[in-house]
Amino acid sequence: MLLISIKNLYKKYHTLEKEISALENINLNINTGEIISIVGPSGCGKSTLLNILTKLDKPSSGSIIEHDELKIGYMMQDDALLPWLTVLDNCTLGLKLSNNLNDESKKYVLDLLKKYKLDEFINEYPNNLSGGMRQRVALIRTLAIKPNILLLDEPFSKLDIDSRINISDDVFKIIKELNITTILITHDISEAITLSDKVIVLTKRPGKIKNIYLINFTNTTPSLKRNTKQFNILYKLVWSDIFNE
Repeated sequence: MLLISIKNLYKKYHTLEKEISALENINLNINTGEIISIVGPSGCGKSTLLNILTKLDKPSSGSIIEHDELKIGYMMQDDALLPWLTVLDNCTLGLKLSNNLNDESKKYVLDLLKKYKLDEFINEYPNNLSGGMRQRVALIRTLAIKPNILLLDEPFSKLDIDSRINISDDVFKIIKELNITTILITHDISEAITLSDKVIVLTKRPGKIKNIYLINFTNTTPSLKRNTKQFNILYKLVWSDIFNE
């Protein structure tokens, strides 16, 4: 089912000296349940596109058509966990601030924490957790509001490679089990290929869609996908798109 249609989207910024074109002629359909990664050179407009989808920014022209009411969960690079709150209190903070914390919503959060092996840590504070655990807590906090689209902006960039691979497996499992439409911004080509159903490659600024790769691995985890011939082929294609401008 079509969730979002992006049509002929342009974004320009104006400074005192000149006009800067960030995005040009972006056309993209996002379907319910898809995981889409957006990759490209630094400064190509990946985060700008995410900000437009969240309405933190506005396009200069073009349109974004929502085919269903969007309830957006946004997870950024920094986990932004509050150190003086426990894991449970961090996970329920958004619900509390929006006056949606009740027995039912709290149970939903507790069930998520148990399902993803964090229930033993609900009374711990963030500083006592590993980096990967902190990211899982941040994800569950984002999922607590039951979004129908999840936006991830470089969420694993501060983790070491082993932690990134492990958390990728966890996040992939969570997203697929909950069937949440997801858009991931990343500089990591391996991450994009192994987590996604579709990889969008943007050109250098102004960002235009250079290629769209449909990813069709057999049902397996991101870490196992890295060991396949298909992964190696896709990696070379995406790398070439980004670095042979």
